[in-house]
Amino acid sequence: MDSIALAYWKKPAHSITIDYGQKAANAEIKAAEQISKYLNIKHHIIKVDCSKLGSGDMNGSKSLSISPITEWWPYRNQLLVTLACMKGVSLGIKELIVGSVSTDGAHKDGTRIFYDYLSTLIEYQEGQIKITCPGIEMSTVELIKRAKLPISLLYWAHSCHTANEPCMNCNGCKKYLYTLQMLGLD
Repeated sequence: MDSIALAYWKKPAHSITIDYGQKAANAEIKAAEQISKYLNIKHHIIKVDCSKLGSGDMNGSKSLSISPITEWWPYRNQLLVTLACMKGVSLGIKELIVGSVSTDGAHKDGTRIFYDYLSTLIEYQEGQIKITCPGIEMSTVELIKRAKLPISLLYWAHSCHTANEPCMNCNGCKKYLYTLQMLGLD
Protein backbone atom coordinates (compact mmCIF):
# COMPACT_ATOMS: atom_id res chain seq x y z
CA MET A 1 0.00 0.00 0.00
CA ASP A 2 2.81 2.37 0.88
CA SER A 3 4.73 1.83 -2.36
CA ILE A 4 1.57 2.11 -4.43
CA ALA A 5 0.71 5.44 -2.78
CA LEU A 6 4.25 6.72 -3.35
CA ALA A 7 4.27 5.62 -6.99
CA TYR A 8 0.97 7.41 -7.58
CA TRP A 9 2.10 10.54 -5.71
CA LYS A 10 5.66 10.86 -7.04
CA LYS A 11 5.25 9.23 -10.47
CA PRO A 12 8.85 7.99 -10.87
CA ALA A 13 10.13 6.89 -14.26
CA HIS A 14 11.10 3.47 -12.89
CA SER A 15 9.88 1.04 -10.25
CA ILE A 16 11.92 -1.82 -8.86
CA THR A 17 10.56 -4.96 -7.21
CA ILE A 18 12.97 -7.30 -5.48
CA ASP A 19 12.34 -11.00 -4.98
CA TYR A 20 14.84 -11.73 -2.23
CA GLY A 21 13.29 -15.04 -1.19
CA GLN A 22 10.26 -13.72 0.71
CA LYS A 23 7.20 -15.99 0.72
CA ALA A 24 4.94 -13.42 -0.98
CA ALA A 25 7.33 -12.45 -3.79
CA ASN A 26 5.13 -13.61 -6.68
CA ALA A 27 2.10 -11.65 -5.48
CA GLU A 28 4.24 -8.58 -4.78
CA ILE A 29 5.66 -8.74 -8.32
CA LYS A 30 2.19 -9.08 -9.85
CA ALA A 31 0.91 -6.10 -7.85
CA ALA A 32 3.92 -3.97 -8.83
CA GLU A 33 3.55 -4.94 -12.48
CA GLN A 34 -0.12 -3.90 -12.52
CA ILE A 35 0.44 -0.57 -10.77
CA SER A 36 3.50 0.23 -12.90
CA LYS A 37 1.56 -0.55 -16.06
CA TYR A 38 -1.39 1.57 -14.90
CA LEU A 39 0.89 4.51 -14.05
CA ASN A 40 3.08 4.06 -17.15
CA ILE A 41 6.19 3.41 -15.06
CA LYS A 42 8.95 1.16 -16.37
CA HIS A 43 9.02 -1.85 -14.01
CA HIS A 44 12.18 -3.82 -13.21
CA ILE A 45 12.40 -7.08 -11.29
CA ILE A 46 15.50 -8.22 -9.41
CA LYS A 47 15.75 -11.80 -8.13
CA VAL A 48 18.32 -12.64 -5.46
CA ASP A 49 17.61 -15.63 -3.24
CA CYS A 50 18.43 -14.63 0.33
CA SER A 51 15.85 -16.95 1.89
CA LYS A 52 18.53 -18.80 3.87
CA LEU A 53 19.45 -15.50 5.54
CA GLY A 54 15.96 -14.43 6.57
CA SER A 55 13.89 -14.99 9.66
CA GLY A 56 10.30 -14.80 10.77
CA ASP A 57 7.03 -14.50 8.91
CA MET A 58 8.48 -13.32 5.62
CA ASN A 59 10.51 -16.47 5.04
CA GLY A 60 8.42 -18.94 7.01
CA SER A 61 10.86 -19.57 9.82
CA LYS A 62 11.05 -18.89 13.52
CA SER A 63 11.88 -15.30 14.41
CA LEU A 64 15.32 -14.67 15.83
CA SER A 65 15.50 -13.87 19.53
CA ILE A 66 16.56 -10.29 18.73
CA SER A 67 13.64 -9.72 16.32
CA PRO A 68 11.67 -6.60 17.29
CA ILE A 69 8.63 -7.87 15.31
CA THR A 70 7.67 -11.20 13.71
CA GLU A 71 8.30 -10.06 10.13
CA TRP A 72 11.79 -8.70 10.85
CA TRP A 73 14.48 -9.91 8.44
CA PRO A 74 18.05 -8.95 9.43
CA TYR A 75 19.41 -6.05 7.34
CA ARG A 76 16.55 -6.39 4.84
CA ASN A 77 16.03 -2.70 4.07
CA GLN A 78 19.76 -2.13 3.72
CA LEU A 79 19.92 -5.08 1.31
CA LEU A 80 16.90 -3.93 -0.70
CA VAL A 81 18.13 -0.35 -1.01
CA THR A 82 21.58 -1.56 -2.07
CA LEU A 83 20.16 -3.91 -4.72
CA ALA A 84 17.77 -1.23 -6.00
CA CYS A 85 20.63 1.27 -6.24
CA MET A 86 22.78 -1.26 -8.08
CA LYS A 87 20.03 -1.45 -10.71
CA GLY A 88 19.37 2.28 -10.45
CA VAL A 89 22.92 3.19 -11.40
CA SER A 90 22.45 1.42 -14.75
CA LEU A 91 19.17 3.31 -15.23
CA GLY A 92 20.74 6.67 -14.43
CA ILE A 93 18.50 7.40 -11.45
CA LYS A 94 19.62 10.05 -8.97
CA GLU A 95 16.96 9.42 -6.31
CA LEU A 96 15.60 6.19 -4.86
CA ILE A 97 12.21 6.71 -3.26
CA VAL A 98 11.56 4.19 -0.49
CA GLY A 99 8.09 3.32 0.79
CA SER A 100 8.72 3.36 4.54
CA VAL A 101 6.11 4.90 6.83
CA SER A 102 6.05 5.84 10.52
CA THR A 103 5.00 2.38 11.72
CA ASP A 104 8.15 0.90 10.14
CA GLY A 105 10.04 2.52 13.00
CA ALA A 106 9.31 -0.64 15.02
CA HIS A 107 12.67 -1.79 13.66
CA LYS A 108 15.80 0.34 13.25
CA ASP A 109 16.00 -0.09 9.47
CA GLY A 110 12.60 1.57 9.14
CA THR A 111 13.54 4.87 10.74
CA ARG A 112 14.46 8.29 9.38
CA ILE A 113 17.93 8.11 10.96
CA PHE A 114 18.62 4.76 9.28
CA TYR A 115 17.69 6.13 5.85
CA ASP A 116 19.70 9.31 6.46
CA TYR A 117 22.79 7.21 7.25
CA LEU A 118 22.15 4.94 4.28
CA SER A 119 21.63 7.88 1.94
CA THR A 120 24.91 9.44 3.07
CA LEU A 121 26.72 6.17 2.31
CA ILE A 122 25.03 5.61 -1.07
CA GLU A 123 25.54 9.23 -2.13
CA TYR A 124 29.23 8.92 -1.23
CA GLN A 125 29.62 5.93 -3.54
CA GLU A 126 29.66 5.80 -7.31
CA GLY A 127 26.33 6.87 -8.74
CA GLN A 128 25.57 9.37 -5.97
CA ILE A 129 21.97 8.19 -5.57
CA LYS A 130 20.00 9.99 -2.87
CA ILE A 131 17.64 7.90 -0.73
CA THR A 132 14.35 9.60 0.15
CA CYS A 133 11.37 8.44 2.20
CA PRO A 134 8.57 10.97 1.66
CA GLY A 135 6.16 8.99 3.85
CA ILE A 136 8.47 8.22 6.77
CA GLU A 137 6.68 10.62 9.13
CA MET A 138 3.19 9.52 8.01
CA SER A 139 0.95 6.58 8.72
CA THR A 140 -0.15 4.51 5.75
CA VAL A 141 -3.57 6.19 5.88
CA GLU A 142 -1.98 9.65 5.92
CA LEU A 143 0.27 8.71 2.99
CA ILE A 144 -2.66 7.42 0.95
CA LYS A 145 -4.58 10.63 1.62
CA ARG A 146 -1.56 12.85 0.88
CA ALA A 147 -0.98 11.02 -2.41
CA LYS A 148 -4.69 11.37 -3.29
CA LEU A 149 -4.54 7.71 -4.26
CA PRO A 150 -7.69 6.38 -5.89
CA ILE A 151 -8.99 3.67 -3.54
CA SER A 152 -9.40 1.28 -6.48
CA LEU A 153 -5.61 1.07 -6.78
CA LEU A 154 -5.31 -0.17 -3.20
CA TYR A 155 -7.04 -3.37 -4.20
CA TRP A 156 -3.91 -4.30 -6.19
CA ALA A 157 -1.79 -4.16 -3.03
CA HIS A 158 -0.44 -7.37 -1.57
CA SER A 159 0.48 -6.93 2.07
CA CYS A 160 0.59 -10.52 3.31
CA HIS A 161 3.95 -11.47 4.83
CA THR A 162 3.44 -15.22 4.70
CA ALA A 163 2.00 -16.19 1.30
CA ASN A 164 0.96 -15.19 -2.20
CA GLU A 165 -2.67 -15.35 -1.04
CA PRO A 166 -3.69 -13.21 1.95
CA CYS A 167 -3.57 -15.25 5.17
CA MET A 168 -5.61 -12.61 7.06
CA ASN A 169 -3.57 -13.31 10.22
CA CYS A 170 -0.10 -11.80 9.74
CA ASN A 171 0.79 -8.20 10.59
CA GLY A 172 0.76 -7.27 6.88
CA CYS A 173 -2.79 -8.52 6.37
CA LYS A 174 -3.92 -6.89 9.60
CA LYS A 175 -2.38 -3.58 8.48
CA TYR A 176 -4.13 -3.86 5.09
CA LEU A 177 -7.53 -4.48 6.72
CA TYR A 178 -6.98 -1.75 9.32
CA THR A 179 -6.01 0.74 6.59
CA LEU A 180 -9.13 -0.04 4.56
CA GLN A 181 -11.23 0.35 7.70
CA MET A 182 -9.60 3.72 8.55
CA LEU A 183 -10.37 4.86 5.01
CA GLY A 184 -14.03 3.97 5.56
CA LEU A 185 -14.02 0.85 3.40
CA ASP A 186 -15.32 -2.61 4.27
